[in-house]
Amino acid sequence: MTTEFKMLINGELVGAETTFPVVNPATEEVIAHVPDAEPKHIELALESADTAFQSWSKMSLAKREAIILKYVDVLEANKKEIIDILIAETGKPADNAEYDFGMLTTCLKFFIEEAKRLDQPVINDPDGRFHHFISRQPLGVVVGYLAWNFPLLNVGYKIGPSLAAGCAAIIKPSQVTPLASLKVAELAIEAGVPAGVLNVISSNNYDITDPLLTSDKTKLFTMIGSTRAGVGAMRTACTNVKHFSVELGGNAPVIVYDDADVEKAATDITNLKFANTGQVCVSPNRVFVHKSVYESFLAKAKDIAGGIKLAPGYAEGHTMGPMMSPKERERVIGLIEDAVANGAQLETGGKKPEQAGYYLQPTILSNVNLDMKIVADEIFGPVMAVIPFDDSDDIIALANDNEYGLSAYVYTTNLQRGMQAAQQIEAGSVCINEAHYSVQLPHGGLKQSGVGKDCSRYSLQEYLTLKRVSVLVND
Repeated sequence: MTTEFKMLINGELVGAETTFPVVNPATEEVIAHVPDAEPKHIELALESADTAFQSWSKMSLAKREAIILKYVDVLEANKKEIIDILIAETGKPADNAEYDFGMLTTCLKFFIEEAKRLDQPVINDPDGRFHHFISRQPLGVVVGYLAWNFPLLNVGYKIGPSLAAGCAAIIKPSQVTPLASLKVAELAIEAGVPAGVLNVISSNNYDITDPLLTSDKTKLFTMIGSTRAGVGAMRTACTNVKHFSVELGGNAPVIVYDDADVEKAATDITNLKFANTGQVCVSPNRVFVHKSVYESFLAKAKDIAGGIKLAPGYAEGHTMGPMMSPKERERVIGLIEDAVANGAQLETGGKKPEQAGYYLQPTILSNVNLDMKIVADEIFGPVMAVIPFDDSDDIIALANDNEYGLSAYVYTTNLQRGMQAAQQIEAGSVCINEAHYSVQLPHGGLKQSGVGKDCSRYSLQEYLTLKRVSVLVND
């Protein structure tokens, strides 16, 4: 694995006087030290992005496409090394790491194609005097703060639309998982991405990086992270008028009705719950199951959870990696203990295994009630909280009784019931009978889960102005 990692600023690899460590959560060992950005690095990144924007935004889409696709080719040529770095810094199973990497290249290809399909519609003039049309132009310098759970997917969500739209980007990956992102940044030089168009910095000090948010050069601040962190960052950034696109916390409800295909529901939801060790913003959090199918749902879920092996990387079988830190593991264990103390039944898991790494057994809790912390809070760990309901409950109201509104899942064979649930649930995405996410589908939340969208043409539009032009044609 690469042993030296540097930041990409103004087309050059840059170190710093101080560094901070990156730990492999599967071994608890320090695997690298990365630069801790200094004020001069932040200033240079802003200046170089602002300068690069002037030329990149004026470059033809065809020329930008050639550079972006060359970047994809370079990334693909280095795929094995990048994925190995990703596994080392996250402890992910290999299939999850491959998906994470694949979303980066998928986003780069998707958004450059989507840029070709942008509409600039004509608006009718009632008096016939003017020709009105909409002009879309690149917004400017984009600053992106990213979460640690899917490092490269998150990079793709931000640089895909930024590069395609003609913006210049400054990306700050999480200080917990910066390695694969820094490697990807290094390869932008080989691909011929012009200096300043993409800058990637690493920092463990928000006081140093805050000028990225407050600068008048920054036209869009975009982020993936917790609601608390997002609100704090937006508050800091409100020194002038800028655009925001932030995907924040989630507390996804699941509704399994009495007429659902219970085996499919239990299989889908259990696999999704323990994917990426439950460290997913769209992970099922509050699993409401009708009492008539409650026991059969639990039996299938426990069977699947029991077959999961705790291991990182290329281990065979149905595997689950570690949590990202001992602090996060202790937080989740605290939620489990609180639930059990207040009457929940521990069906399986709930303990730290006797092996190196920040692992936590796949955990299923039954007879969870709505007063427990594990229901109110985003779990962000490998715990499935299963809540019984019956026909006397207003299940839609229960699903909506939360400050978050990112994702939701419904299982029913009744089309009318499914469509009504989709209409009434307060969430940015509602999946009926199977979870589905893809780059062409908009992803983002309602309520305290954020504003704006990742993925889809709706995301690309956030990196562009919308200008109305009126030309007098008949005086």
